[in-house]
Amino acid sequence: MAEISTIARPYAVAAFNLAKEKKALKEWSEMLGFLAQVSQDERMHTFINDSKVSDEDREKALIKIAAKRLNAYGENLIKLLIEYKRLNVLPEISQAFEALKATDEGTLEAEIIVASKPTDKEIDTLVKSLEKKFNKKIDAKVTIDEAIIGGIKVIVGDTVIDASVREQLQNLAYALKA
Repeated sequence: MAEISTIARPYAVAAFNLAKEKKALKEWSEMLGFLAQVSQDERMHTFINDSKVSDEDREKALIKIAAKRLNAYGENLIKLLIEYKRLNVLPEISQAFEALKATDEGTLEAEIIVASKPTDKEIDTLVKSLEKKFNKKIDAKVTIDEAIIGGIKVIVGDTVIDASVREQLQNLAYALKA
């Protein structure tokens, strides 16, 4: 996956720099997010990867689907990605763009994984603790995963805080094997 992110990063940086220059970060964020969703649609993915489909037809189809959500720069990005056979990296471009935007805005994205639905107060307390720890505003997304059994797992950038029961059981099993 590192290879795809390496390919996507220059496109994301260029899009971010242009969006920042034009004061259109939100517009670009929405545009790239939409294009990423479209490219991940099963039918569209099949169409994009069909060797019988010409680049011109790919371009026309994608621009027609996203017409109301694209600006001229977005259309140029699609043309460029098609020309260099990079259309499949749209989701990674969108992710990298969002990471650049979050860094620029001084926010970090956090994924909070819990076994059962937490209360709003619990989430607020955790987010405040994370903001204090990382000294940045935290944009949290809560995911429920019963497989962790209990406890919590938090992912902020490259930092993983795993206080789940599953992780503790795995550590115990490893310690008993040694």
